[in-house]
Amino acid sequence: SHPVRSKAAVRSFLPILTWLPSYPVKQYLFQDVVSGLSTGVVQLPQGLAYAMLAAVPPVYGLYSSFYPVLLYTFFGTSRHISIGTFAVISLMIGGVAVREAPDSMFNTLHVNGSNTTDLDVVARDAKRVQVAVVLTTLVGIIQFVLGLLRFGFVAIYLTEPLVRGFTTAAAVHVVVSQLKYLLGVKTQRFSGPLSAIYSVKAVLSDITSTNITTLLLGLSCLIFLYVIKVLNERFKKKLPIPIPGEIIVVIVSTGVSYGLSLSGVHKVDVVGNIPTGLLPPAVPDFSLLPTLVTDAFAVAIVGFSMGISLAKIFALKHGYSVDGNQELIALGLCNFISSFFQTFAITCSMSRSLVQESTGGKTQIAGLLASMVVLLVVVAIGFVFEPLPQTALAAIIMVNLLGMFKQFRDIPALWRTSKIELTIWMTAFIASVLLGLDYGLLVAITFTILTVVYRTQSPKSAVLGHVPGTGLYYDVDEYEEATECEGIKIFHSNSSIYFANSDLYVNSLKEKTGVNPEHIQAFRKAHKKRMANSSQSSPLKKRVEVSPLQSHLSDLLCLLLLFCLLFT
Repeated sequence: SHPVRSKAAVRSFLPILTWLPSYPVKQYLFQDVVSGLSTGVVQLPQGLAYAMLAAVPPVYGLYSSFYPVLLYTFFGTSRHISIGTFAVISLMIGGVAVREAPDSMFNTLHVNGSNTTDLDVVARDAKRVQVAVVLTTLVGIIQFVLGLLRFGFVAIYLTEPLVRGFTTAAAVHVVVSQLKYLLGVKTQRFSGPLSAIYSVKAVLSDITSTNITTLLLGLSCLIFLYVIKVLNERFKKKLPIPIPGEIIVVIVSTGVSYGLSLSGVHKVDVVGNIPTGLLPPAVPDFSLLPTLVTDAFAVAIVGFSMGISLAKIFALKHGYSVDGNQELIALGLCNFISSFFQTFAITCSMSRSLVQESTGGKTQIAGLLASMVVLLVVVAIGFVFEPLPQTALAAIIMVNLLGMFKQFRDIPALWRTSKIELTIWMTAFIASVLLGLDYGLLVAITFTILTVVYRTQSPKSAVLGHVPGTGLYYDVDEYEEATECEGIKIFHSNSSIYFANSDLYVNSLKEKTGVNPEHIQAFRKAHKKRMANSSQSSPLKKRVEVSPLQSHLSDLLCLLLLFCLLFT
C-alpha cells in the first residue's frame, strides 16, 4: 500500500526514526555520554590540526567538527564511526586550495627604497576558504546523487590493497607537509605531481633557519603522544577510557606558550585568531566550480570508501548492518548542508572511531554529544587556544598517522598470498606519492580494473576427478585421491567465457583433456577417404554407371505407363 511504502522510504532516508523510538535509555545513555565526551575531547585538537592540512584557518576545522557530526546522527546507519575531519581528505582539499590560491597571487610589492614583497595572509586565507567550501559543496552533491542512483556498489572497485596503499601514500604526504611546522621553517606549500619531493627539498634547503624552541617543543609533544598511544594500546582492557593525550598536549602547550610568550619572544608560530561564535550561513562562490569537478570526484570517492570500509568492520563486529547507498546519501548531505556554514569536506576518522567504540559507544548519540563538546569550545572558549603552537598540532597529526604507516607490513603478507594484490598496493602507493593523491588515485583505479581484465583473461582451469567414498570432485593434479572416471573428462574453469578469454579457454581445454577437435576432424576425414578408396578398388562391388540419356528415357516410359493406366 502507498502509505506503508512512503513510511518505509522516510525511515530509509532518516534512519534515526528506526532506532531512536526504541532507544534503551538505562542501558545505553551512560555509555554513549562517556563515549561522546571522550570522542569530543579527541575531535577538538584534530579539528584544529587538520585545518592546517586543509590550508585554512584553524577555526574552520572546528566548524567542520560540529555541523557534519550533528547531521550524521540523523542520516547515518553506522553506530560507531566518528564523522568529522580526516587527514587524507584534509590534505586533498589543502592541495586544491593551494593550487587555486597560491601565495604568489597575494604578494604585494612595496616600493620604498628597498623593493620588498608582503604576503596578504588575510586575503589568501579568505580565498582558500572559498575554494575549500565550494569543493565541499560539489563533493556533497556528487555523493548525494551517487547515493540516490544506488551507486554504493562502487566501493567494491576500491579494493583493500588499493585503499591501504593509497592511505599509506597520503600519510607520507601529510608527514612531509608537517615537517616545516615541526621545525619552524618558512617554506611555500606545493601541490600537484612531485609535490612531496619539492616540499622535502624546500625544507632541507632552509633547514639552517630552524627555530630551536619550536623543534624542542614539537619533539616533546611527539614523544609524549607516542608514549600515551603505546600505554593506551597496552592497557586498553584495564583503562575505563583512553588517556586523552591530544587534549593534554593542547592544554599544556597552550599554557606554556602563553606563560613564556613563545610567539613574541621566541618567534614560535601559533594558531592565532580564533573568532568566537558560529558564522551565519552563506552561499558558496559557484564561479570556482568548473576547475574543481575532477578534484571533487576524487575527494567524494575517497571519503566514501574510507567511511564505508570502517562502517562495515564495526557492523560485522557488533552484529548489525550498514547500507552503502544510505551512507553515500548521509555523507553527501553532511558535506552539502555544512558547506553553507563554511566547513570543508569530511569523512570518518579511524583513530576517533576506535576511541568512540572502545569507550563503549552504542549509537549515533555518542557522535551527537561529541559535536556538542566542539560547539561549546566554538561558542564560548575558542579564544583560549589562540596561543597554541602550530608545532604541537603537527605532532598530533604525525602521531595519528602511525597506524597508517603500519600498513607497510602488508607488503610481505601480500607477497606470500597474492602477487597481483601486492602490485595493486605498490602501484597505488608509488603513483600517489609521486603524482599527488588525485592523479595517484586515478592511476590506481585504472590499474585495478586492468588486473580484473587480466584475471578473467587467464582463468584457472583443471580436470576434475572423483574422490572415492564421497560426492566430491577435485583437481587431479593437486589431489592424489582424486581419480578420473573411465571414458569421461570433467573440465572445470573458474571464470565465465567472453571474447577476451575464449581462445585461452579453448587452448586450456585442449591441453588439459588431451582432446583436440581439429585432430579428430582430420582423422575422420582421412578415415572416410580411406573407406572410399577401398570401396572403389574392391572387385566384389562393381559400380554401375547410368548415362543422362538413359535416365531421361526411363522417366518418359514411366509417364507413358501412367497415362495408359489413367485412360483405360
